[in-house]
Amino acid sequence: MDFLGAQLYLWSVLLTVLLFGLFVRRVMGVRLGLLRTFVAALIGGAAGPALLGALLPPPSPGADLLTLVLYTVLMAAVALVVAMFALAVIEMLIPDGSLPGPVTAARSLRGRMRRSGRYVRLLRIVVRHGLVRFLRGRSHRAVRTQEERHALARSLRRALEDGGVTFVKLGQQLSTRRDLLPPEITAELARLQDDAAQLEWGVVEQAIESELGQPWREVFASVDPVPVAAASIAQVHAATTPDGDAVVVKVQRPGIAEQVARDVEILRHLATTLTARAAWAADLGLADLVEGFATALTEELDFRIERDNLQAVAAGLAESGAEDVVTATVWQNLCTRRLLVMGRLEGVPLGEASGLLTALGASRRQHLASELLRVVLDQVTRQGVFHVDLHPGNLLVRSDGTLGMLDLGSVGRLGSQSRSGVARLLAALGTGDSVAATDALLEVVERPDRVNERVLEQELGEILLRFAPPVATGTASTATHPTPAAPANIAGAVAALFRLLARHRLGIPPQLAAAFRAIATLEGTLDLICPGFDLVGGAREASRARLQADLDPAQLRRRAESELVTALPVLRRLPRRLDRIADAAEHGRLQVNARLLAHPEDRRFVTRLWHQALLTILAATAGLMATVLYLVAPGPMVTDEVGLFHVIATALLAGSVILVLRLLVVFFRREEG
Repeated sequence: MDFLGAQLYLWSVLLTVLLFGLFVRRVMGVRLGLLRTFVAALIGGAAGPALLGALLPPPSPGADLLTLVLYTVLMAAVALVVAMFALAVIEMLIPDGSLPGPVTAARSLRGRMRRSGRYVRLLRIVVRHGLVRFLRGRSHRAVRTQEERHALARSLRRALEDGGVTFVKLGQQLSTRRDLLPPEITAELARLQDDAAQLEWGVVEQAIESELGQPWREVFASVDPVPVAAASIAQVHAATTPDGDAVVVKVQRPGIAEQVARDVEILRHLATTLTARAAWAADLGLADLVEGFATALTEELDFRIERDNLQAVAAGLAESGAEDVVTATVWQNLCTRRLLVMGRLEGVPLGEASGLLTALGASRRQHLASELLRVVLDQVTRQGVFHVDLHPGNLLVRSDGTLGMLDLGSVGRLGSQSRSGVARLLAALGTGDSVAATDALLEVVERPDRVNERVLEQELGEILLRFAPPVATGTASTATHPTPAAPANIAGAVAALFRLLARHRLGIPPQLAAAFRAIATLEGTLDLICPGFDLVGGAREASRARLQADLDPAQLRRRAESELVTALPVLRRLPRRLDRIADAAEHGRLQVNARLLAHPEDRRFVTRLWHQALLTILAATAGLMATVLYLVAPGPMVTDEVGLFHVIATALLAGSVILVLRLLVVFFRREEG
């Protein structure tokens, strides 16, 4: 055979096998991968004729045409059955979807090659800091004592610092999770610094002009080449607009988005692996933590989101009437994905402003703390957009005695229903009403089918008595007699509340958890502004003031008008509908219709069950009939060697096997179509 003939023969065989494989997949009745179908077709095409030849010798070349046709049909049927059996076995051993397809596998291989060097560097960091023992195993006895936890926390902090920007950001977020991590670890992770080497002015200048699409001198009157701050994600420079406004220009570091994306992908893989291998990772919910962190970090890399956050928070501050808490204004037309231009807030970071705060006096500091608490509560319970991490580094103390909010790259957002539930929950916590607190809590969490509300109410009441005891009459002011232990109550209450939710299998939505953590994080900030500030008492005063404002006659009238406008169409139709119901009941025509299986998913479920039951009956009937026909064979002779009952029994047996294999494939598939 010449080369062209060999090529034509090869392509004809491949085409025949491919068409046969598509036919096999169609007969199976389920969508399966093309590669496994092709392999099954090859197995059926090779093993089918050999199996038939072992059971029934092939006719001689001189046999009559009908015998040859029957044998060919029988051989095709046997090949089909063998191919379907092979496909069922492959599906049982390697379910569809458990292995990536060729294109996905090729892309994954390229990704693994790109990440392999980074994996090696991270593994060296883990080994160098002695964290290898935590990568596997179900439990560890090396963290039982406080000294061991301190040692682990130091090693973890140093490893995260060596890991780079993504891991530093992860550690900073974990430092706020006092509900999940021991205090020794959160305290150590709070020391992580998001510092980085300064970029050369030429690199920054090129980045600014690339984002603006024009030379920076046509937009700004001046830009200071020396940065105000240099962080791992961005670098900030002071600038002046042609109108003389003092602004700051936040420029994203070139290539940082690609680096973060690669590290986040590594984090996801590590979190999935650790969750499967280590008990502490599963208990911590590491995979969910990493997923939430990845979402927040992706938002932080898009400066347009921070621009919108700044505008939303500024609108919320104006709505709250806050005069002592401000945020930066935004030059919207100059902001891009990697460039943010906002007004310059002059001031001293709260952590370094002890001298300035002392000069303000005790009463002013008490007022600032109360005002900041009121603003945050308004953000959480009324406006729905709140600062998720208002630690001392994100607040400036200005020379005029006001506070400036910084770092709004990632904020929390609550819908109207969640805001209403949180407001009722905080009000109940402030009054110590465990019944109202339980009702409000059950409205905002994801509850299972069964909840022991009595036990939940009792345990929640114990948390209220422990961390937020009722206000005793005749007590002195907190400004006069500070209570240094009070700031720890909120963090303890939030941790106890999260443990309570976990015990009762109540899922807390991520944004709602962020709101509770934001309030818990705020306690340390308020204590720096006014040492001994009673956050619980301040929240009670804010809730009381908000309640008084809501009970104002003008506010009540506006709310009643709003509710009336919403309910008026329903009220207008209500008398006519009641009259129809009464008339139908009087004349015996009142009926209640309930549609069974009204949901499409329910109908599809019942249909699938019916189809599988019908296939089972047909397969069993066909197999039984084939057995009976084989027993009474041969019947009328079709040829000299083949009887009619043999042909019918073989067809019934093939049909029975096909139906059984279809059922097996559906049974062993991970998901039914």
